[in-house]
Amino acid sequence: MAHWGYGKDNGPSTWAHGFPIANGPRQSPIDIVRSQAAHDPALKPLQLKYDPSTSLDILNNGHSIQVTFADDTDSSTLTGGPISGTYRLKQFHFHWGSTDHKGSEHTVDGHKYPAELHLVHWNTKYANFGEAVNKPDGLAVVGVFLKVGHESAHLQKLLDVFNDIQTKNKQTTFIDFNPATLLPACLDYWTYEGSLTTPPLYESVTWIVCKDPIHLSQTQMAKFRTLRFSAEGETTCHMVDNYRPPQHLKGRKVRASFK
Repeated sequence: MAHWGYGKDNGPSTWAHGFPIANGPRQSPIDIVRSQAAHDPALKPLQLKYDPSTSLDILNNGHSIQVTFADDTDSSTLTGGPISGTYRLKQFHFHWGSTDHKGSEHTVDGHKYPAELHLVHWNTKYANFGEAVNKPDGLAVVGVFLKVGHESAHLQKLLDVFNDIQTKNKQTTFIDFNPATLLPACLDYWTYEGSLTTPPLYESVTWIVCKDPIHLSQTQMAKFRTLRFSAEGETTCHMVDNYRPPQHLKGRKVRASFK
């Protein structure tokens, strides 16, 4: 695996060298243009069923923080929406900026949010996540924008363990967490066919981007920026601006579940 990151020498503009698919036909993220996202009445409501007991651990992987879930049963699943069949929750992670004016990967009419949450699910028609990850219908990712406003008690549960995972490869147990608490009250969404937004950039994702953001406080947003890309003992490099810029739509259609 080629070494990649978000720095000047290994950031998104360089990824195509190691991962030629970076210039492929269905890359993510994208800019969602409201006026061009047609309402599709055939789109079903999202059915997200999450079991807090499937929450396992939280990891600083040197690119983001990731919460992993047990995915050997249908306890935590996504059905409905634009997908057919059942997709199991594997993990969720975040992307964020160094300021409140940048951070999200998807943009809406060119507007960036301070951060974006990605809940990653895999299609159970395949044997496991590893088999599903590079298939055209292998993954479904729910994207949720984060906006600075009032404090989030649910996000605080996560932030409380950030001190234990400050540096790259630090991991700690993180149990009994319900990711449904990080979803907006209204689950109206946009959807399109896309890719992973980090290498290997597989074009395997049905994207489901929630229209409404969730809130967190300025203090909580600042806590994300205390994390580090660097490992313990290395020169401190703060984990900020870990997002890929919007990619070309290349003729793809974005559909909306709402009018």
